[in-house]
Amino acid sequence: MPLDPSFIGRSYPPTAPYEVGREKIREFAEAVGDANPAYTDREAAKALGYPDVIAPPTFPFVITYRAAAQVVQDPELGLDFSRVVHGDQRFVYTRPVRANDRLSVTCVIDSIKSLAGNDILSVRGEVHEESGEHVVTAFMTLVARAAEGE
Repeated sequence: MPLDPSFIGRSYPPTAPYEVGREKIREFAEAVGDANPAYTDREAAKALGYPDVIAPPTFPFVITYRAAAQVVQDPELGLDFSRVVHGDQRFVYTRPVRANDRLSVTCVIDSIKSLAGNDILSVRGEVHEESGEHVVTAFMTLVARAAEGE
């Protein structure tokens, strides 16, 4: 059964704040193979005008993916996660994520489409610092593959 398009625009409550630690940034940079010193060296980051180390551009996936669980697990939406593949991901920044940020994510369903029996769900995650400052918007596309015989 296709996803209900009346869910477009539905917003979910902000997540609890996630405190961005220097070590988490270092681990993430190492995991993605990015040796940019601004991710590990406070002085290198300061030389670029930042108050502390900054995170690699894809770091917000860590918290926005967790936040998207609210959408995926919404029983009213009825998404069958066993058929879901991650279709696309992009980020639009106001500023880089920095060590000591306390970030919350508010997820919104931007679109629901059906194509060849597949449901395509676009979720936007608005990431704000505890002060209310916008940091980044994450756009995630999930594809729920059609069940066999549909």
